[in-house]
Amino acid sequence: MNFRILLIVALVLIITSCSKTNKEGKFIPNNASMVLHVNGKSLTTKLPWNEIKQNLFFNEIYKDSSLSANVKSIMNNPDSTGIDVNNDLLFFVQKDSTQSYIAFEGSIKNEQLFKTFNSKFIENGVQSEVNGVQFITKPSYCVGFTKDKFVYVFDAPQMANSDALLKRMEQDSITVPATKTTDVSAACKAIFALKESNSLAKNERFSKLIKEDGDIHFWLNIEQLSQGISTNKMMAMVNVDKFYKGNIMTATANFENGKIKIDAKNYMGDDLAGIFKKYSGGKVNEDMMKRMPGKDIVGVMAINFKPELIREILKMMNLDGLANMGLTQLGFTMDDFIKANKGDILFGVSDIKLRTDNPKKNEENDSTPENRIPKFNFIFASSVNDKDSFNKLINAGKKFGEKQTGDSTNLPIAYNYNGTYFALANNKENADKFINGPGTDFDFINKIKGESFGGYLNIQLLMKIFEKESVTDSSTKKLYDASLKLWDNVLIKGGEMKDGAIIQKIEINLMDKTTNSLKQLNQYAGVFSKAMRAKNEKEKEYLLQPMIIDSVANNPKGK
Repeated sequence: MNFRILLIVALVLIITSCSKTNKEGKFIPNNASMVLHVNGKSLTTKLPWNEIKQNLFFNEIYKDSSLSANVKSIMNNPDSTGIDVNNDLLFFVQKDSTQSYIAFEGSIKNEQLFKTFNSKFIENGVQSEVNGVQFITKPSYCVGFTKDKFVYVFDAPQMANSDALLKRMEQDSITVPATKTTDVSAACKAIFALKESNSLAKNERFSKLIKEDGDIHFWLNIEQLSQGISTNKMMAMVNVDKFYKGNIMTATANFENGKIKIDAKNYMGDDLAGIFKKYSGGKVNEDMMKRMPGKDIVGVMAINFKPELIREILKMMNLDGLANMGLTQLGFTMDDFIKANKGDILFGVSDIKLRTDNPKKNEENDSTPENRIPKFNFIFASSVNDKDSFNKLINAGKKFGEKQTGDSTNLPIAYNYNGTYFALANNKENADKFINGPGTDFDFINKIKGESFGGYLNIQLLMKIFEKESVTDSSTKKLYDASLKLWDNVLIKGGEMKDGAIIQKIEINLMDKTTNSLKQLNQYAGVFSKAMRAKNEKEKEYLLQPMIIDSVANNPKGK
């Protein structure tokens, strides 16, 4: 019996251990700033290379006479590189105090083809071998490979120099720092020599990310990218490091029929995670969204949170005392603010129209172009918890407006308040509509409800509104038509705290609901490329026109 228990425990430990590791991170340093993992098998299934070759953008590049026969051969058949394009491909950025580089790695399908490929593209490189790994090095890049694995390393000095330049500017000096380069050969060899404990292979969060079903995985180490910020005296005073310490952002993207779905997580350090866990909100207020005034909704953002969250963040930043001093001068305290609000916030924009504005249009012989200025309805609303405390906020707002304009009755905004909701709008009519309700059950509400944060953006409507400004010639007209045919709207929701991370879901919806979004983007890229090429050609002709006229004027007989 004891042996059976021991065996079960051993199996559980093995399974648990395996779930926290991954093979994809074995050749990535655990402090990599950014990682992009591409699921080659999934993407090539959704968008075969033969379809990419039919893309207008692809054909424009392929027709370029400056391209060598070798490049065209690879564009014709990526398998000729020896790289397994149907396997995982990884890109990562390494940025620390000693070096900055970009790496690209993957699997080798045919070792001999891979060697031939590199002999053509890395001519006269320095060759070496360490522990069975072959390396070819040139000044700014290096490739290392075995029979089944490759890693390219490219120097990226601009990233390292950005930190040095920032420090120079903080010292009131604009001197450009000397170029800081990376020993790409040493960096490449170090990747192959990485111990698993120093790689992302044993990073539990990275393992969870890679195991999520997706076409693309994204990893961003905010803490690593933010190195050096805390050296700024002002930033150190407000504990800004607590915002990025332990902060990791991950995302998984899937290209589905008619949409692009992104599942994102934002991991935080213990201090910030503790605050959000304690004071995170419930569900967004559906009733408030239904009260949105207007017919054509352009965008909405709704949030639910516990107002105490603001005070705790200010305390963490050592700014709570300063904030209270400022609020007291306005006529209320932080306690009043927290007591006044229930925690529901809504902001929305609707009914955008462009009106023509030309103050000189009645003058004779006036050639001033007409200005088309956006006119729209907006609403900012919050739910009320304590009426007396909220009245203090309203009175403070009135005094502030009067101080700024001299007349609080002639402000470009209006508000209404019924003890349950407070609404601030671009005019009294819209503020009254929100308060009086009952409102409209818009389609997007059902898609973003249920979590503590929700947002909606109607891209299709925005493009139609700004058609005249977007279309300037035949090339931009084609691009506009393609964009109108492609983009529909964006939905975002989330806010739940789980395993130390805030969960977010983003959905980018396309007009064609039946075709895979990756295929649609492939076609759109072709139209975009052709339109931009035509636009650039016209701009060149426009710039050359004065030179041609001048040449003809100075040499009328063509002498």
